[in-house]
Amino acid sequence: MQNFQGLTAFVTGAASGIGLSLARALLAEGANVMLADIETEALKHAVASLEAADRAAACGQVDSLICDVANADAVGDAAQRTIARFGNVHVLCNNAGVGTGGPLEEVTTESWQWIIGVNLMGVVHGLQAFIPHMKKHGEEAHIVNTASVAGMLCLPHMGPYCATKFAVVAMTETLAAELAGSNIGVSVLCPMWVRTRIHESDRNRPASLRGTRPVNVDPARRSEIAQVIADGLDPDAVAATVLSGIRSRRLHIFTHRENEAILSERFDSILAAFAGMPK
Repeated sequence: MQNFQGLTAFVTGAASGIGLSLARALLAEGANVMLADIETEALKHAVASLEAADRAAACGQVDSLICDVANADAVGDAAQRTIARFGNVHVLCNNAGVGTGGPLEEVTTESWQWIIGVNLMGVVHGLQAFIPHMKKHGEEAHIVNTASVAGMLCLPHMGPYCATKFAVVAMTETLAAELAGSNIGVSVLCPMWVRTRIHESDRNRPASLRGTRPVNVDPARRSEIAQVIADGLDPDAVAATVLSGIRSRRLHIFTHRENEAILSERFDSILAAFAGMPK
């Protein structure tokens, strides 16, 4: 997929952060974009900012809808509304995500249900809603699932987040094998620190999943994470990297060069486990 002009994209978690930057980049390339998010006011502001921008004549059209990606019916309805509004969908960005953590023995069942519902099942619901449609229209298409470098390596007190992001990487690699040779490309985005509001995602947690037992999160660690996120990569740079990855049908999309050394250590450790085994 080299040219996005006149194509249609569906982006979840599109009211801010990486999702909004993806929408902005795709619009600038001439695609029509449906922004999906759970935050009503933030979504209104996002659409207004995109419509008010002094965009080139080649830019596409933008629309939005409220969608809880943890709800399969909501995602299915969003897919149908997008198709009715713009026609065939060619780019799917399963980007919505939340973060929660703490010591594994203390993470509540409600926290597990929430993060799995959004980070894992949100991707599943997007795939199930759009892949049959993409196969049916038969035009060139591409799917981008947002994971994280935390889907490639594990960090303390981030067990739930890492577990869901590892799952997204696994699903994307599986999907790439299933769609090999087709007109549908597949990528998994694995960014490191990016200037988003992921550390504030609890603002969108449903009341039913807040639970009654707070997780013991070290205030110093919370402050440290907030700072590295504030100092992180501009989400517009991430979006540019994603579009490049789509054009080259790259399976794994990384955004931080320093991840190469970090991941090499992990892979070397895994390969070392085979040392001394019978051949």
